[in-house]
Amino acid sequence: MTRTARPTGRTLRVAGAGAAALLALTGCSSSDDSSSASGSSGSSSDELSGTVTVFAAASLKESFTILGEEFEKENPGTEVTFNFGGSDSLAAGITGGAPADVFASASPRTMKIVTDAGGAAGAAATFVRNQLEIATLPGNPDEVSSLKDLAGSGLKVVLCDKEVPCGAAARKALDAAGLELTPASYEQDVKSALTKVELKEADAAIVYKTDVHAAGDKVEGVEFPESAEAVNDYPIVQLKDSGNAEGAKAFIALVRSSRGQEVLAGAGFLKP
Repeated sequence: MTRTARPTGRTLRVAGAGAAALLALTGCSSSDDSSSASGSSGSSSDELSGTVTVFAAASLKESFTILGEEFEKENPGTEVTFNFGGSDSLAAGITGGAPADVFASASPRTMKIVTDAGGAAGAAATFVRNQLEIATLPGNPDEVSSLKDLAGSGLKVVLCDKEVPCGAAARKALDAAGLELTPASYEQDVKSALTKVELKEADAAIVYKTDVHAAGDKVEGVEFPESAEAVNDYPIVQLKDSGNAEGAKAFIALVRSSRGQEVLAGAGFLKP
């Protein structure tokens, strides 16, 4: 990676002295030259470099990977690295001292773990929302049409762990339906739950719409009305101990930009 050299303080002082001398000799205003120099310096200071490390919820993997690649193309000399996983595990890593610049969580609750610990550089902002869906085997051979079909049916169903946002959302949806469900397993993040169905190790899983969308024809999605009771807000924040604060700000700006929202909407996310 190459880093574009920025003008040093000594160079700027010499340029300023030269401009002052020219003004004294000619009696002309140097405002145009000063404005031009200032504009050049501003452009240079906007140049980004270095690595931006992003801790992000597993459900953001596809869309954030696209945005990371675009960020690198728009900012030569930068590299975006990701750590995707369950938001609770990511929050624990950040509060435990893991180096990161940006945290994008799948719920305000897991974001609060970081902000309450003083790990955020500012206020977290919601940038998208996500809704649950049932993922079944391709063709939906068990004819699942509702949450009720998953309870007491003999089907092997997997859920996200209760501490993970998708697991907490699933619990809300089941409570709204007045149902009890004992899963075959609890998974550490939504991708792990979905993979169980993709590998035919489970008959169904309660995951996000975005994950069903990303899986393509490997699974079939079934909507259910109780999902409206468990829509998750996704907040994002720059971290206090960021080693690349300018890169972190720029990546967050891309995520929240019209282009970022276009990519996220294409993945199935809802507007904030």
